[in-house]
Amino acid sequence: MKGRFFKHYLLLASLALLSLFSSVTLAAYIPTVLVSGNPIHIEHFYAGYFIDPTGEMSFEEVKDQSFTASSNKLSLGIKAHFTWVKIKLQNTNKHPIKLYLHHPQTYHNRSLSLYEVTRGKLIRTRLLDSDDKATHQWMYRGIGIFDIELQPQELRTLYVKSETFSHQWLSLFLYDEEQSKRALQDSFSDIALMVGMLLALVVYNILLFFSSRRKESLFYACYLVSSSIWIALSYGLLANWFGIYGSVALYWQLTLMGMPIFLILFMINVFETKTKYPLEHWALCLMMALLSIEFVYGIFNIRGALLYSSSLAALMMVVTTSVGISLQIKKNPIARYFLFGHMLFVAFSGLAVLFYKGIAEFSYLASHGVGVGVMLESLVLATIIAYRVKLLESMKANQEELKLLAATDPMTQLYNRRYFNTEADFQLELAKQSKQPLSIAVLDIDFFKRVNDNYGHAVGDQVIIQVAKSLKELCRTKDIVARFGGEEFVVLLPNTAADDAFNIIENIRRSLGEMVMQVEGKNNLTFTISAGVSAVAQRQNGIEKALAFADDALYEAKNSGRNRSCLYHDE
Repeated sequence: MKGRFFKHYLLLASLALLSLFSSVTLAAYIPTVLVSGNPIHIEHFYAGYFIDPTGEMSFEEVKDQSFTASSNKLSLGIKAHFTWVKIKLQNTNKHPIKLYLHHPQTYHNRSLSLYEVTRGKLIRTRLLDSDDKATHQWMYRGIGIFDIELQPQELRTLYVKSETFSHQWLSLFLYDEEQSKRALQDSFSDIALMVGMLLALVVYNILLFFSSRRKESLFYACYLVSSSIWIALSYGLLANWFGIYGSVALYWQLTLMGMPIFLILFMINVFETKTKYPLEHWALCLMMALLSIEFVYGIFNIRGALLYSSSLAALMMVVTTSVGISLQIKKNPIARYFLFGHMLFVAFSGLAVLFYKGIAEFSYLASHGVGVGVMLESLVLATIIAYRVKLLESMKANQEELKLLAATDPMTQLYNRRYFNTEADFQLELAKQSKQPLSIAVLDIDFFKRVNDNYGHAVGDQVIIQVAKSLKELCRTKDIVARFGGEEFVVLLPNTAADDAFNIIENIRRSLGEMVMQVEGKNNLTFTISAGVSAVAQRQNGIEKALAFADDALYEAKNSGRNRSCLYHDE
């Protein structure tokens, strides 16, 4: 029994040692990149990496270390400030070749060094310091480029030292001269497209803010600006176009902290959380306070702030998503649109956070996750703003319609007495300021009771409507016409003296007297009106006295046989 147990134990120990030996062997083994043919365009190959925890190890010490096998694209997180990459090359051609080693992410590095070893001897060393212009001959628009010459069948080992400010992520490519030029031409075109679309949305929303004065449009534009700057900075567009890299570019990373601050301000305004959703409002305000503290901290210690940026970004995603879900549960009409767009942002940005922390493998979506997420969310938020503008315009139109209904007579669509009195007082103040005359007229349909008795109330209503329509057509555009009730109408004539007003009203009276209305089954109907006209004295504080004078003139017209106009004369 003991013998069997011993054999079983020995077998397990042997398997464990074999597994350990295999893993060490695999970790230490780095395949050689065989360079042959023409053109040379090598963007996928095996390499190895080693992280120097102190950053003080010499090249001689590093080259004897065990390198972990990897691809030529790495994301190692915030604890790999000093990373060495080992590449084995062999020229299998029968002629010498010249290669160009590209490091497209050099713009966010502190420094980049290349050590070339042949037959165990160090034959060439180069240092690219992002803050030292004397070393920038190895940099082209933010991309590190080293030329390498290989003789026929020569085997060479490259050691690339990458020193980063915060997160360590890099990719290395090998090209011949022609392919190197093409790679440089194609660089950052996708980022330029992203930034261009975001800036177009910025211009649109700034114009929208000036036209509507809605704060959410302004905050959304600020969010887009900070996003555009951060995307252009983080993905090398600012380095490529304006030469912004190294320590100078480091403080531009503050825009990363500005993005979520403006997004939260946008949420507070577009959802009106302060007045409608107090619990969600306090959650957003607390998150914004934390982001603001990090922003201020970043002004004094940007490197320290960047160490917490990924974790704080993850917390921000949790808070904003939770608020969106809460508002959806509470049936906010635009919450589901925001939630859809924000979930796209969270998904891609979450992948990017994992990438920056060295958890997710290097890929385009992982390395560009924040940019892709911002683009998708920005398009959805633009839709939300458009929908909200449409909603507000609809509400405004409904309010205007309600105001119009409150100000007009439902039968004739003329202004009612309440609106007329308000507008008349306003016109009186204007007349006082401009020292222009103002007149008023009262019109009444003659013998209207007979029309109702002989033809019925339906025909009587048609007569009132016809008079109202004629007054609209015959009065000037600046005149204010109202129905005061029954068969009585009032006209206010701005910038018009009493005599001129009398002539205008007299012409209207004659035109109405010549009208003939067709009445089914009965004789054609004609009718007349009487009118009284009065000047509005500028010394008056209201329109009531002038209206009473116009009424007196109307009674005079009635008592004088009707179908006439009379002008009130102040004795």
